[in-house]
Amino acid sequence: MTAHPPVAALRGRRRPRRAVTSFAAVSVLVSGAALTGCAQERDSDVYTVMNSSTDESYHRWDAEAMARCGTRLGVRIDQQSVPAAQVMTKALRMASSKSLPDIVQFDASEMPTFAEAGGLVDLRALGLATDDIPQGIVDFGSYRGTYYGAARSVNTLALFYDKDALEQAGLEVPATWDELRDTAKKLTEGKRYGLALSAGGAEDGVFQFTPFMWSNGGDETELDGPRVVQALDYWKALLQDGSLSRSTVNWTQADVNDQFMAGNAAMMINGPWQVETLNTDTSLHWGIAQIPVPQAGDASVGPLGGAVLTVPRTGDTDREKTAGRIVACLAGEKEQLTYALNSWMVPANEKAATVWRERVPELDALADQVAEARSRTAQLGAGWPAVSLALQSAFQSALTGRSSEAALKNAQQRATSGNRGTRP
Repeated sequence: MTAHPPVAALRGRRRPRRAVTSFAAVSVLVSGAALTGCAQERDSDVYTVMNSSTDESYHRWDAEAMARCGTRLGVRIDQQSVPAAQVMTKALRMASSKSLPDIVQFDASEMPTFAEAGGLVDLRALGLATDDIPQGIVDFGSYRGTYYGAARSVNTLALFYDKDALEQAGLEVPATWDELRDTAKKLTEGKRYGLALSAGGAEDGVFQFTPFMWSNGGDETELDGPRVVQALDYWKALLQDGSLSRSTVNWTQADVNDQFMAGNAAMMINGPWQVETLNTDTSLHWGIAQIPVPQAGDASVGPLGGAVLTVPRTGDTDREKTAGRIVACLAGEKEQLTYALNSWMVPANEKAATVWRERVPELDALADQVAEARSRTAQLGAGWPAVSLALQSAFQSALTGRSSEAALKNAQQRATSGNRGTRP
């Protein structure tokens, strides 16, 4: 979720819609802070990390990791947690008052905006290596080739299914679009829909659409291209079959999980942030698989979700160097594994991910999905929010009656005109 999921992402909790901050506003505030340095006097042995870990469990896990790293580095690390939708605006306010924290954990989809404005320090220049990190995850934390954000873990989407429902119907786990459509139709009965997904007017819906768009060869630079139209038409077909609830246009990813756990959906598209909640119901026997693809043999390409640790450019190079060491510790192999096992996310570090697969074999399909996953901002960088908003409107329009082609044509116009087009 977003946004962490998406935060899309994106842990699946309900989140308010993010405000889109203009690049011009970010640039003015951030460059001013970077050029004039820090106005606020700071304790030389106390460092602050701002993140979105407002959930009690995540806040505690982060506090424990920061305490361990603080002891190792001989400093105190304080945690300041704000709601995910407020991280960017809070960081901007602090930049304008020259009181930026030493480390900011941005949702990866927002990081490029701050980076483009010159507000972040190159982590490689601070000594962080990326040798054990897959290139896709390095790109996830990079902007225009510069590595600004270190991920401790990443997430993506997968197909969750009710093992009992499929077994009782004598059905196999679907692997292609045709199989998914057929299986979802056969599993739809009474109050139970065959499939649940989020197509709501927020980043959750965009996060969930990208596997269908990308696996079909569609591209965010051409929203009205035939491959994207086909992907949205596929969603419409599921809805017209009765396999999706019409409420899907209003559902967040948390709502989707609620429907699945209540027995109102036999399958769902969702992410690992739901596993902790799923495991609270011992009567629910669920499994996980890669998201079905258009044709057998196609790669299932999902979105990388999660957050990255960044070092804001404050003008105090000594503090920036120590902040880099803190990021290196928090994003190190050992801490990544601990965090990933707590949160059910996939470690960014390859060595940690290998151990993680052994410890949670039931999520092995998720690690395979991560291997093919892409960053939402890889191609568009700071231009992603305009595309996201355009797609959100397209879903609402197409799934309530308008043709996919017309809805996406409007979305493309809207995205390329700086998000000032008319909503469909």
